Amino acid sequence: MTEITIEGLTKRFDDVTAVDDIDLEVESEEFLVLVGPSGCGKSTTLRMIAGLEGITDGELHIGDRRVNELEPKERNIAMVFQNYALYPHMTGAENMKFGMKSVSDYSTTEIDERVREAAGILDIEELLDRRPSELSGGERQRVAIGRAIVREPEVFLLDEPLSNLDAKLRVQMRAELLQLHRELDATTLYVTHDQTEAMTLGDRVAVLNDGQIEQVDPPQRLYDYPATRFVAEFIGSPAMNILPVELVSKGDGVSARHEQFELPLPNADGVSAPQPSAFFGVRPEDVSLAANLDDDVPTFEADVTVTEPLGESLLVHCLVGDDVIHVKAAARSAIDPGETLTLGVDEARLHVFDTAGEAIYHSSPRERTSTDAISTHPEP
Repeated sequence: MTEITIEGLTKRFDDVTAVDDIDLEVESEEFLVLVGPSGCGKSTTLRMIAGLEGITDGELHIGDRRVNELEPKERNIAMVFQNYALYPHMTGAENMKFGMKSVSDYSTTEIDERVREAAGILDIEELLDRRPSELSGGERQRVAIGRAIVREPEVFLLDEPLSNLDAKLRVQMRAELLQLHRELDATTLYVTHDQTEAMTLGDRVAVLNDGQIEQVDPPQRLYDYPATRFVAEFIGSPAMNILPVELVSKGDGVSARHEQFELPLPNADGVSAPQPSAFFGVRPEDVSLAANLDDDVPTFEADVTVTEPLGESLLVHCLVGDDVIHVKAAARSAIDPGETLTLGVDEARLHVFDTAGEAIYHSSPRERTSTDAISTHPEP
C-alpha cells in the first residue's frame, strides 16, 4: 500500500519556474493522471518523482519515506517513457530483464520467471525473442511496460506512453492499461497532454497550467464542475463556449446579460450582482435549436458561419454578436452557413467565471458521491 505525497514541490531552471509550489496526494492503488498543455510542468513533475530531475524546493514522500535525495533505483519505482527506451540490439526478454540484478537480489532463474509472468499478463510471449526493429509500435510499448512490471515496483510512472501510436491502437492500449492496472493494483501516475486519455484512464485527474495545479477531481466532476475557466476550456471537445457577460439582478434572481441575450441563472442565490464583467460558459452539447426546446425556455439568435459533420453530430460554428459559439446539432441536420438560428441552453448546465478565471457559479447543484473521500476540490 503506497501513497505519493507532494508538498510545495518546485522546480526552477535558471529564470524559469517549470513547477511552482504544487501540493498533491496520490492514494494507494489509485490511477491518477496529470494532464495539461505542452510546457505546463507535468513531465517535469513526473521526472522529479522518478528522481530524474532534482527538486528545487518542497517535500516528496513515497509511502512513509522522504525520497528527495534518493537515487532513482532506491525509490522502488518503474517508469515507462514516450519513446519506449528499448535497446535495439537486445531481444524483448533481454530488454525486460535489463538492470534487474543491479536493483534487486533476484537470481537469474527468478528474473526469467518474472519475465515469463509479465509476458503472460501482456500477451507478448511470442515477442520475447524479437528485437525492437521487428516489433510494431504497440508491441514495443508492451515490452516497455513489461520491463516495468518485472520489477514489481511500488509506483508506476508513465510519461505519454501512447502518444506515438495511431488512433486505433491508442484506444486499444487504453483499455489494456486499465485492465493491467486492475490486475496489478499498483499506484500509478500517468502523464498526457490528451484530455481524452485523461478522462478515460484516471480515477482522478490533475489539470496543470503554467506549473500549477488548477483542479484535481474525478473525470466526470472535472467536466461537470470545472473550478476554473482554464479547466472548462481544456476538458471537453469541443471546448466549452465562453462569452463575456455582466451579471444583473432580476427580481429575486440573477441573470447573465450579453449584448445579444439575457439568460436567467437558476439556483444563483450565492452569486452577487451586479457584476459588470464576468464570463458565461455553456458546452456545445448543452446548446439546442429552439425547435427542440419547451416554449418557455429563453432563446437568442446566432448566425451560422461554418458547419462540421462529425458523423454522430453536426458541429455548428455561430456568431452571437462578435462572439463565437459552437453548437452540437443532430447528425444530418439541414443547417447551412449564412442561416440565422434561434438557440436556447440547458438551464441545468450553465457556468459563470469571474475575471480572474475562477468559477463562481454552476447551475446544477453538486451531488456528493463516494469519490469525495479522495477529492481535493471543495464544494462549488
